[in-house]
Amino acid sequence: MNIFAIAASKLPDFESTFTRVTIGKLHIATALYDLVNQEILPNTGIAAEYFWQGFESIVQDLAPKNKALLVERERLQAELNQWHTNNPNIIEGDIAIKQYQAFLEKIAYLVPEPSDFNITTTQVDSELAQQAGPQLVVPILNARYALNAANARWGSLYDALYGTDVIDDTHGCEKITADGKVYNPVRGAKVIAYGRSVLDRYLPLNQGASHTHATAYSIVNGVLHVLLNTGEIATLRHTEQCVGYKGNANNPSKIILLHHGLHLEIVIDRTTTIGASDAAGISDIILEAALSTILDLEDSVAVVDADDKVLAYRNWLGITQGHLTETLEKKGVQITRGLNADRFYTAIDGTPNGLRLQGRALMFLRNVGHLMTHPAILYESQQPISESNNLSNSLSNNILNIPSTGLCEIPEGIMDAVITTAIALHDLAKPTDNLLRNSRTGSIYIVKPKMHGPTEVAFTCELFSRVEALLGLKHATVKLGIMDEERRTSINLKACIAAASERVAFINTGFLDRTGDEIHTAMLAGVMLRKADMKHSTWLNNYELNNVIVGLACGLKGKAQIGKGMWAMPDLMANMLKQKITHVQSGANTAWVPSPTAATLHALHYHDVEVSTCQTQLLQQIQQQLTVDTHQINPKMDRHSLLTGILSMPIASPSEQSQWRDIDKQRELDNNVQSILGYVVRWIDQGIGCSKVPDINGIYLMEDRATLRISSQHIANWLHHDVLTEHQVLDSFKRMAAIVDTQNANDNMYTPLIFNINTNEYSMAYHAALELVFQGKNQPSGYTEPILHAWRLRVKTLQSNQIQHTS
Repeated sequence: MNIFAIAASKLPDFESTFTRVTIGKLHIATALYDLVNQEILPNTGIAAEYFWQGFESIVQDLAPKNKALLVERERLQAELNQWHTNNPNIIEGDIAIKQYQAFLEKIAYLVPEPSDFNITTTQVDSELAQQAGPQLVVPILNARYALNAANARWGSLYDALYGTDVIDDTHGCEKITADGKVYNPVRGAKVIAYGRSVLDRYLPLNQGASHTHATAYSIVNGVLHVLLNTGEIATLRHTEQCVGYKGNANNPSKIILLHHGLHLEIVIDRTTTIGASDAAGISDIILEAALSTILDLEDSVAVVDADDKVLAYRNWLGITQGHLTETLEKKGVQITRGLNADRFYTAIDGTPNGLRLQGRALMFLRNVGHLMTHPAILYESQQPISESNNLSNSLSNNILNIPSTGLCEIPEGIMDAVITTAIALHDLAKPTDNLLRNSRTGSIYIVKPKMHGPTEVAFTCELFSRVEALLGLKHATVKLGIMDEERRTSINLKACIAAASERVAFINTGFLDRTGDEIHTAMLAGVMLRKADMKHSTWLNNYELNNVIVGLACGLKGKAQIGKGMWAMPDLMANMLKQKITHVQSGANTAWVPSPTAATLHALHYHDVEVSTCQTQLLQQIQQQLTVDTHQINPKMDRHSLLTGILSMPIASPSEQSQWRDIDKQRELDNNVQSILGYVVRWIDQGIGCSKVPDINGIYLMEDRATLRISSQHIANWLHHDVLTEHQVLDSFKRMAAIVDTQNANDNMYTPLIFNINTNEYSMAYHAALELVFQGKNQPSGYTEPILHAWRLRVKTLQSNQIQHTS
């Protein structure tokens, strides 16, 4: 299958437009070098010469170790492939699982479980250690998105209800009235009623009174008084829930309350349309929503060259320094958006500004994983070039005209660790009373994705320790977020946490990438289930439970976050409210949401369920489990049962496959292909790493590289096992390309996938998508980055040459 190779051969050879500065054995793109020297290092007390010398030392010492980890991944996958080849159809039953587990132990894929321990992480901010609430993930390349996410700590419940499908838009409840008015009082009344029910559920009044009957609120001697329409005065059933207010105590403009560790703010303003129509003058209810936000350098962005990296790092710098702004137009008015400052209230005892609350989500930065290298910095390798470059080098070197003798692209994860931590120094330098400080405890939070097992976690900790030493930071200042999204990490999670026991502040199930890795790891084991059926498979349920159980057993309660994955349908908020509460009920104290609006609505789940109570109950069950031998109190809590479940591969049995009609297989293929093309075309042509893409039925889904990994690996698996033919796949690509082009017809920035169907001409994005499928089985761990980066670099360079030619 060489159609993508043919397409690539038709492209001209491009020359790199990046000039470089040589420091020792590092060759740094000038734009990045200038950013570090002129914007990042000033006011940190670190001299540029010292920084680059230390950076070079880290690269020379750790780059070979990084490469060795990738070689080990390849060895283990080769062992797995050979085992499945030698043991066809051994996928079910206790005997098969025991044989498989013994094999995994023999090849060191499954390592011995460490003795019981508790993590020793200190100086973790309360948003991660004590509170429970939603978490946003947002691409750092987009300053507006980053600011919106950072400011999503507080969200309007009324806006979230009015603007989404939580409130039905039938029977006169449309968002816009029949005569075109932008506010529908009928819908507004439903929003207000919903808001009152929220107050009654979480902030109940005494003696059965209801906020629905409130006509006024006041603070009297430190107690919230609610005047009812009967003339009676009601107080909160739990008076301590009212913690502060704004304005006059007898007629406050805002009242701040506390429930399950989260704040709610009642806004009273009778001058607004809503407040004027409300008996108590309530114009809104503001919820404390996104407690934390992950600013992403990884799956949701397309960062392929030095210019991309500079933009990403500069936005992170603006966040840490507190001066990042973005100007946008809203209803014809220019608005400049920046970071929200902390919020002050009169304390309930009457002390002016006696209550200070964080105005922004606590911010993590997600670095890239261990796989990729990056052309922004080249280094002189001490190894032969064939042993020191990974797959991304050979692709991008040709595009960027990088010499092939002795120079290698830097491991991107090493570059991210050094530079993003240096940037975070600006936050640590702020005084504790600064209104835009991120961490009040003096920590830096970095999420590390796609680590395979405890050895790779240990390498990340070694890298962070080297960076801390370089930058003069106290050991374990950099806290680690472990993404449990690769199979080797899932089955060795306790060992992974042990490897980072003094700095782990977050573990999270990334079920999308985890599914992609499951497919790739067991590629030769058999035919994978259809994607929809995988969501209910044994391994996935056990994986999700195992993450919480192991995290609690390792002492994360009260010290770190235990998280769950993304809700990927941003327009289906009513369904999210019905379904995502299971993440909270599972004992996870955070879960990912796709937007600030979703964060506001998901916050309701943390009021419905007290996570700390769930965790305490789970810990009791874990402790009971440890005291019994043969009579298990809860088999689901048993480590052996969980491991067995996780190792149960999502393979379709022959009887299951026999029930698949040809039309079922075609629909599965078309859905996968349409999803791939819809995402890849924006990634390759526009550099959009995360986008709301319509599926084949027109339902918008949040797509990123994790979803792409699943779809491409799934087709590759079915191709390998002859469920599909090459002809079928190519035919689907052609038909789905036409659909995707139609779906994007109104996008002025869009480049069609089909240039000319009569001459069989397709875009680079189209060929990139084909390569992801037809070379999917051979991609490292099934990752999509090497192919995406190579094609994106070609498009960027071609676009640059066209602009220069036009000029």
